[in-house]
Amino acid sequence: MAIARRPLLVGAACALALARPAATRAQAPATATPPELRSEWPDTTPAQPQGRARMRFLGLTVYDICLWAPATVGADAIDRQPLALEIVYRLGLRGERIAERSLAEMKRAGTAIDEATATRWLAEMKRLFPDVADGDRITGVQQPGQSARFHVNGRFVGELRDARFAALFFGIWLAPWTSEPQLRRQLLGAAA
Repeated sequence: MAIARRPLLVGAACALALARPAATRAQAPATATPPELRSEWPDTTPAQPQGRARMRFLGLTVYDICLWAPATVGADAIDRQPLALEIVYRLGLRGERIAERSLAEMKRAGTAIDEATATRWLAEMKRLFPDVADGDRITGVQQPGQSARFHVNGRFVGELRDARFAALFFGIWLAPWTSEPQLRRQLLGAAA
């Protein structure tokens, strides 16, 4: 009997890593600015949480996400403002699946991403995104018009210096074309 269930569990785990979960309200607000954000924006007002959400799939919490910024992020200017998305994972996921899903969501923007660019971005994300377990935290920081910088559990792991990548990556959650408009509204709060 256990042998018959194993393919089902493996299939469900694979689907979980690739699925687009639905957003629900996160439960507890963050109270302190993540240390990596103090080093990213040392000359600005400390980053504040603007909004948060919880991603679920098949009844499981996949991750909690919080939008941090030194100033209110306007819904019409997300690619022109410094901001960070802090994702705290609530279950284990493979880094390569996170990268693949991110690229698939970026392609939803409606602008063509040529194959060479897609291949380069995917390779960079696979390099930057580790396998995660419950409690692991990936923080992506947008330097407007310049790059996306990434921290894992507070440690800087790398940067992708490409303004178009940054705009599309953060757009996964914040752009009008997002597959999760409810999550976008929760993150942007009153600015949505």
